[in-house]
Amino acid sequence: MSSSNMLYGGISGRRVTVRDLLAAKERGERWPMVTAYDVMTARVFDQAGIPVLLVGDSAAMVVYGYDSTLPVTVDDLLPLTAAVVRGSSRALVVADLPFGSYQSSPQQALESAARFMKEAGAHAVKLEGGRRVLPQVEALVAAGVPVMAHLGLTPQSVNVLGGYRVQGRGQSGEELMSDAKDLERAGAFSVVLECVPAELAQRVTTSLAIPTIGIGAGAATDAQVLVWQDLMGLTPRPAKFVKQYADLANEMDRAVRAFAADVTSGAFPAPEHTYST
Repeated sequence: MSSSNMLYGGISGRRVTVRDLLAAKERGERWPMVTAYDVMTARVFDQAGIPVLLVGDSAAMVVYGYDSTLPVTVDDLLPLTAAVVRGSSRALVVADLPFGSYQSSPQQALESAARFMKEAGAHAVKLEGGRRVLPQVEALVAAGVPVMAHLGLTPQSVNVLGGYRVQGRGQSGEELMSDAKDLERAGAFSVVLECVPAELAQRVTTSLAIPTIGIGAGAATDAQVLVWQDLMGLTPRPAKFVKQYADLANEMDRAVRAFAADVTSGAFPAPEHTYST
């Protein structure tokens, strides 16, 4: 396999496309997806070779300070999506359709998706749910909107699910499998599997031609996604499925305390930080 064709750190000179994701699945190449909500982090992740950036409705918690994804709106997410698109040149940018922006009808879904693509420059959208959103998926795909699906723990349905709990055990696992196949037939180009047993995620992955993206779904999925604040160590109480790759919370605390100490002591700004006549 040519390194220039690889999804992670490969393809250059153009944006990653949904066809590239399907080709990676056929090659057996695994790849990472990370959330992003602003231009600077998007630029860092894009330059690091991350092929897909998700402007998640998780912004409700990590950007806006809500305690769930439910309050965030299309208008809240549009400027964040536009910033991520501007901050990247290679990654496929996927925008989450927030709660209440697609559930009522395929027409509503298309209107919401059109705003993300026309006003923010998103390359695809993500929505949650199985058979109940098949008409929305079909309508979006027919209109030329690439759709990433999301099954398992679907945070927008947290009140129906009874909290943030593992999904897909027992008979509900067969229902999830059926939903995944239906979403593929409806035209979804990938499906996120969140908080489902690893064995079920593996079965779904092998049964689909489209990529699966795991978050708390074991190691057998085609890709893995994490919220960037989780993997960087900014989240105080991360979920079981999170691995922290940095400790930015303590590093930022150290840096801002050092800055404050220099200001109060008069050590900053020093002559090298000062303009002269």
